[in-house]
Amino acid sequence: MSPTTATSSSQASALCGVLPVFQTPWLQDESVDWDGLKREWDWLLECGANGVVMAMVSEVLRLDHREREAMAQAACEHLRGRGSVVISVGAESHRVAQRLARHAQDHGATAVMAIPPVATALGEEELLAYYRGLLEAIEIPVIVQDASGYVGRPMSIAMQAQLWREFGPWRVQYKPEATPIVPRLQELMEATDGQARVFEGTGGAALPESFPHGVVGTMPGADLIRILVPLWRALQNADAATVSRLHAPLHAMIEMQKSLDAFLAVEKHLLCRQGIFENRLVRGPVGWRMDANTQASIDRLFDQAMAVLADLH
Repeated sequence: MSPTTATSSSQASALCGVLPVFQTPWLQDESVDWDGLKREWDWLLECGANGVVMAMVSEVLRLDHREREAMAQAACEHLRGRGSVVISVGAESHRVAQRLARHAQDHGATAVMAIPPVATALGEEELLAYYRGLLEAIEIPVIVQDASGYVGRPMSIAMQAQLWREFGPWRVQYKPEATPIVPRLQELMEATDGQARVFEGTGGAALPESFPHGVVGTMPGADLIRILVPLWRALQNADAATVSRLHAPLHAMIEMQKSLDAFLAVEKHLLCRQGIFENRLVRGPVGWRMDANTQASIDRLFDQAMAVLADLH
């Protein structure tokens, strides 16, 4: 068993700040580029990330079960003692999700995160049973990811709050992505007596609006880590001018990404630009490819953000 199977509430409370969802680099045969992955993790920590997250834009649903477990184990081992590690364990069955959760816990994950099954529109009682099963299978926190942009209709606030009441504020945490973001965040906080631990889940697009409502962190893509860390710190320091300057190009870039494959294409392009990835491969089949005009717009906005950062320093 790993040293984290008895995670305490104080350790769970340390799960906060900027926790980027890493992208998976591929070799030309679409096998995992393990050296590139470790290089990415080290770079994220050097840029000020508080840890890493393995989730949807890590292409977890395009990994086979051996790759998925090997990647989770590698992340836990590589970051041990240096930052938090959150592992996505969402699956199509209770059995698989719980197995992935136990595997993550056994290898030292700080927390797991779970989307609901994507192939079936579940009723509220089935969703409750799915998340209860995860929470009963492990001792570390479970982050409920309402990834309705990927899996359809949003989960009800009442259902999410029910889990919080049953298992407590450090065991049940949240990454809400259903729109409208801020009104639903406010409703979730009200339903949990203002005590819910919530991570902003729009890549930073809604971070300035979400921050006053008590979010404890953000889970953006890895490509914009150099913007997100200073933005988070500016929010903590109530530096409204810096927040405005950094958020404008960030928001514009994220607004151009309307699907999972759009996020992947843009994020891998920017990781290549910053010398972290050697190619922009996405494991196929691919539903969206970036055209020249979109790339030019992304590059212009990224350059604008880098100019703001240079000016701040």
